[in-house]
Amino acid sequence: MHKDGIKRWILPCVLLSTTWVKWATGLGSYSGKSSGRDTPPMFGDYEAQRHWMEITTHLPFQQWYTYDLQYWGLDYPPLKAYHSGSWIEPSWFALDASRGMETDGSKVYMRATVLICDLLYVWAVLTFTRATQATRSIRTQNLTMVILLTQPALLLIDFGHFQYNSVMLALTLLSVNYMYKGQDLIAALFFVASLGFKQMALYYAPAIGSYLLAKCIYLGQKNGGKLFVQLGIMTVASFILLFLPFLPPFASPTAIFDPVTRIFPFSRGLFEDKVANFWCFSNVVLKWRNLASPGTLVKLSTLLTAVGFLPSVVGLLRTGFSSRIKDDRNETPTTGPGPLSPLLLFSMLTSSMSFFLFSFQVHEKTILVPLLPLTLIMVGASGSVESTTWELGMLTNNVAVFSMWPLLKRDGLGVQYVALTVLWNAALGYTPFKRPRTYCQLLSLVVSVACIALHLLEFAIQPPARYPDLFPVLNVLVSTPVFGLVWLWSIKSGVEVGWAIAGLGGGNPGTSHTVTSSHPTSSSTANHANATPPWRPHPHMVHHRDFRSLSSARDSSRSPLSSFNRRVGSPPATFGPHRPGVRERTWSSASMTTRGKIPVGAGWDRPLHSDRVGRVEAGEDTSVQGLGLNLGLGEQPSDRIRNRVQSLGVSSVRKRAPNFPEGLPPLSD
Repeated sequence: MHKDGIKRWILPCVLLSTTWVKWATGLGSYSGKSSGRDTPPMFGDYEAQRHWMEITTHLPFQQWYTYDLQYWGLDYPPLKAYHSGSWIEPSWFALDASRGMETDGSKVYMRATVLICDLLYVWAVLTFTRATQATRSIRTQNLTMVILLTQPALLLIDFGHFQYNSVMLALTLLSVNYMYKGQDLIAALFFVASLGFKQMALYYAPAIGSYLLAKCIYLGQKNGGKLFVQLGIMTVASFILLFLPFLPPFASPTAIFDPVTRIFPFSRGLFEDKVANFWCFSNVVLKWRNLASPGTLVKLSTLLTAVGFLPSVVGLLRTGFSSRIKDDRNETPTTGPGPLSPLLLFSMLTSSMSFFLFSFQVHEKTILVPLLPLTLIMVGASGSVESTTWELGMLTNNVAVFSMWPLLKRDGLGVQYVALTVLWNAALGYTPFKRPRTYCQLLSLVVSVACIALHLLEFAIQPPARYPDLFPVLNVLVSTPVFGLVWLWSIKSGVEVGWAIAGLGGGNPGTSHTVTSSHPTSSSTANHANATPPWRPHPHMVHHRDFRSLSSARDSSRSPLSSFNRRVGSPPATFGPHRPGVRERTWSSASMTTRGKIPVGAGWDRPLHSDRVGRVEAGEDTSVQGLGLNLGLGEQPSDRIRNRVQSLGVSSVRKRAPNFPEGLPPLSD
């Protein structure tokens, strides 16, 4: 078969293989599975999902959130209930009579519903990959899809434990996709749908709400005010449509409180199981339930959560204010991603991880929420696979699966736990058991050894009768510091990216900016602003209207993801040799010129060589025209910026660059 003919089959093979992995995962046990022929089911999440289909197909809307709350009362938003249904065998969902139903046919049907609903996530990932990685090779795009579609934590919970988290994550990812395209109203609609399907999407709300508000500020008073009103109308109308059956005249004025009290269960206590968050971690020493009342703990957790995501909110609003556009310019844009898009995923990670660590009533499965933005950042990281972003992303994904081990052990998913984790890491060429060359690699090695040692101890010995939860508590003590580190890293990265966007332009309010698109290729590329992934700060995303046009040629044979487990400069061990493309890059102004030859895969902590002016080795299209961003770099850097850069230890391009987040260029005098 011709090479082009083979390429056409790559995407179908990727989709079929990932579907097979998901279905194979579902062949095992699940939450609440009966342990024997004569043993009644434990009525876990599987029965909860089946029971909700039972009540939503037989009862009127007004009884959904009040019917027999002692037996898996519905505690999800209305959209989750709307999607329930029985299309094959009604007896599987007969009201009350079907409780504990575990026939082979019903189990196949329930597993199939998860697989069908997961198609929405497949579509969202495919859209995200094709839109944000359009300048990368098809091979890289397909590998990115494999990483996202076979994420062990998501597969173990949705297809093993049994839930529908992929729907909520898909709706959120679609919202992100449309924000990158500049279609903010559609993005708001999808995010409301995500909130309407599962309340855990609320973890993203501070970041997404702040992003849209900062976008309004960035557009200026006239266009920003118009967008603000439109977003408000769209959001309110969407929520009204979701809760319409519980509002007058369709229900009593107090009926709306029934779903609200079920969706936000503050009466259940601070936590139930041993979860790798701040409360369980500190509860080893501080017995919170003895120190404060439940009401006080709710207020305290709310305060800590707000403090946790406050840096991302402030960073977005400050960046939008510092880079806002004057309304008297004719070229003021009303669409397009704007300069804020590189901050979005970092802010989502900060916000969601803050909720996971500090909020009320967190479950082990909730770690899936911050894993989404972290993994998206990971697959978009530039540089070698040994970069901090890649290493931290892989470590956190592995620790997330490890933190859910007590839950997966109860469900009888030990084989799936080991198989998916090992195969996923092996497929990506990642191993923490190597000589560490960075602090992040050292951390990964130490944590991995601790996880394996804890598993061996749990297998070899029984916990003392006095401490039956010894191993779950040790699991929390190992996992929580990693999640806390990721939270701090997201804040640090967000601050650095925000400073690069707004601070380098002088940070003067009212600075006039233009959003241009002079990409020499097709107009669709410029319109969708996808020449460079907007969720990844790039060395050449900063430009000025006097800057020279950048080349848009690309070498599709090179991909950061296609050379797993290799050293910089060596040929890829798995996917064959490649030749990185070399493109002309010129970044200059009246008093600033960046010169350097940046090796492919080299991080910004490597020395630069100024033997050539404006030449940068890059393996992908880094043209800013398609992205259409202007970060407001002035004609002459102010003394404040010079002093700030020099304080980081940068006096010459030949010296080691500051520890910017990956993709941000060092500056020189």
